[in-house]
Amino acid sequence: MFYHILYPLSEWISFFNIFKYITFRMIYGSITAFLIVYLLMPRFIRYMKRRQFGQIVREEGPVHHQAKTGTPTMGGVVIIAGVTISVLLWCNLTNPFVWLALFIFLGFGLIGFLDDYLKLKRGKNLGLRAREKLFLQFLIIFVFYYFLFHYLNFSSALNLPFFKKVILDLGVFYLLFASIVIMGSSNGVNLTDGLDGLAIVPFCVVAGVYTVLSYVAGHVKFANYLFIPYVPYAGELSIVCAILGGAGLGFLWYNSHPAEIFMGDVGSLSLGGVMGAIAVMIKQEFLLVLAGAVFVMEALSVILQVSYFKLTGGKRIFRMAPLHHHFELKGWKENKVVVRFWIISIICGLLALSTLKIR
Repeated sequence: MFYHILYPLSEWISFFNIFKYITFRMIYGSITAFLIVYLLMPRFIRYMKRRQFGQIVREEGPVHHQAKTGTPTMGGVVIIAGVTISVLLWCNLTNPFVWLALFIFLGFGLIGFLDDYLKLKRGKNLGLRAREKLFLQFLIIFVFYYFLFHYLNFSSALNLPFFKKVILDLGVFYLLFASIVIMGSSNGVNLTDGLDGLAIVPFCVVAGVYTVLSYVAGHVKFANYLFIPYVPYAGELSIVCAILGGAGLGFLWYNSHPAEIFMGDVGSLSLGGVMGAIAVMIKQEFLLVLAGAVFVMEALSVILQVSYFKLTGGKRIFRMAPLHHHFELKGWKENKVVVRFWIISIICGLLALSTLKIR
């Protein structure tokens, strides 16, 4: 909105020319998202307490987590509000990538909201079934895929990190690949969201990495110099990524230990989903595995645990899955688990950025 209203005024007042620049809108979009979440969250927390809408902790989790029962949840609603308002204020709204990112963000957020609502209504940790979540997610991804390929002439080619000229064209199978990326990212964040501040900081790291990657992918000179796919107009997605990071920091203010609120599925599914979609749109799908290594480890720990349990008739690889619970049961304090996972996330984020020159 600011881009469309204020930038045209630069014809008369040169100061307004600043609204043309992505870097300027990136910074102030991030700050706007932070302030919206920071200012609205206390009211939302009071509202959730008044309605007695609190976290329902699964019974099979670590015993000491039962103390978290009743802590307000669904803080992702405020994150979604902060991100959406900031995107509408600071992004170029004629850019189709911006609207596709918002579509995935709001669509996955709606699925998470429904899941959270059913849990609160039933008074137990039982919302949508896994297959119902996956089916709804796939429907949203299919619409995303349709617009991406039929209206934007998107490429189904994959570019591999570390290689300059290795390109794989998946053709019609790109829909399956994109679904794995977006759904994997969304559910990876969801599985990681189990300790105070555990999911949101790695997410902010990934958002920071993709802020840089989106900006570079949308800049023809940088993209050609670094041998990465040039995606016209993708630079606007760097503003979306910066806004997501700013909203995440605003949430962390209240989610840091001891957490005053949890994001709920409405937050984790939407945040993970939109980051997967952005990775697809800028053709940096594989780097999401490295930048979001914490989410990958958490998801894999669940897959391995469940598979091994079924194959061996009840044996386990980890003391408990997701992985953060395993370390808790080994005697690590919650804060130690969280901070060490943050450190791993930051290192992996830096490694992901380093691949820009390793090709």
